[in-house]
Amino acid sequence: MMMAMLLGCMQVAVAADSWNGFKTRFMTSDGRIQDTGNNNVSHTEGQGYAMLMAVWYNDRSGFDSLWRWTQQNLKNPQNGLFYWKYNPAAADPVADKNNASDGDVLIAWALLKAGQKWQNNGYLQASDRIQKAIIARDVTTFGGHTVMLPGSQGFNKTSYVVLNPSYFLFPAWRDFAARSHLKVWSNLIDSGMDLLSKMRFGQAGLPTDWVALNADGTVAPATAWPSRFSYDAIRVPLYVYWYDPQSLQLVPFQHFWMNFSREKTPAWIDVLNNNKAPYNMAGGLLAVRDLTLNQTGYLEDRLDEKEDYYSSSLKLLAWLAFKDR
Repeated sequence: MMMAMLLGCMQVAVAADSWNGFKTRFMTSDGRIQDTGNNNVSHTEGQGYAMLMAVWYNDRSGFDSLWRWTQQNLKNPQNGLFYWKYNPAAADPVADKNNASDGDVLIAWALLKAGQKWQNNGYLQASDRIQKAIIARDVTTFGGHTVMLPGSQGFNKTSYVVLNPSYFLFPAWRDFAARSHLKVWSNLIDSGMDLLSKMRFGQAGLPTDWVALNADGTVAPATAWPSRFSYDAIRVPLYVYWYDPQSLQLVPFQHFWMNFSREKTPAWIDVLNNNKAPYNMAGGLLAVRDLTLNQTGYLEDRLDEKEDYYSSSLKLLAWLAFKDR
C-alpha cells in the first residue's frame, strides 16, 4: 500500500513537472504563450491549448493567468470572439482583426472544463457566450453540410468555402452539445465526419491542411496552399481519437503510417505528387502517430528541452487525449 501511494505521488510529481516545464519555457509571467518556432508570437490556439492543460493538471492560478491575458489582449468586443494573433514586436500587436475558429473553440472548451472541474459558474457563462458567438460568426451551412469556417472573414468564396479539417474539434463539439443541447454541435460532428470520409486525397488517402468544399458537396485540396498532409492536418487524427479511439476515421492515417518504421515516418506528404518531407517525424508529430496507431507505450508527458512550442503542445495534447479515454 505504501509503495503504491509512493508511486502515485511520483507520477503526480512527474506530471506537474511536465506542465511546469511547459510553462517555464513558453508562458510569460502575465499568461502569454509564446510560439517559439514562430518569432514568439502568440495566438488563440496556444492560449486555448495551455488553458486546457492547466485544467487537466489542476493549475487554477495558471489557468486564471492565461485567461486574464487572453481577455485583456485578444478579445474582440465587436463579436465576442478573439483576435487570432498577437505579435509583441509590432506597433499594433493585433493588426489582423480576424479570428481563428479553432482557437475560439479551444478557449471555450477549456472554460467549460474549468467551470465543471472547479465548480465556477463564471467560467461556464464565459464559455456559453463564446459558444454562441462561434455559432453566429463561424458556423454556416454549405454544400449540404454544417461547417465551421476557419475564421469569420475570408473563407467563404461564394462558389466554394475553404475549410481546415484540423479545426474539426470533435471532442469539444460533443461537450458543447452536452452543455447546451443545441443541435448545431451534433450537426457539425456528423458533417465533419462525413467530410473527412471524402478527404482521402491521392494515393496516400489523407486530408490536406486546407480543403475547398464546393457547392455540390465535393471536396478538393485548396489551391492557395501546398497540397500537403502536414503540420495542420496532423491534428485531425488527434481530435478524432480524442472523440472516439475506435473511430473508423482513424483508418486512413493508420494505413499510411504503417508503411513506415516509427523513426522513418516522413513529417509530411504532398498527396497529389507523393513527395515526402526530407526529414522524419519527431516530438509531438511522432506522439500523434503513436496515439493513432495505439502504440501508446511510447506516449509520455515528459518534454524534450529542444522541442519548440508546437511540438511540445502536440506531445502533451496526445497524452491528454490518451488519458481522457
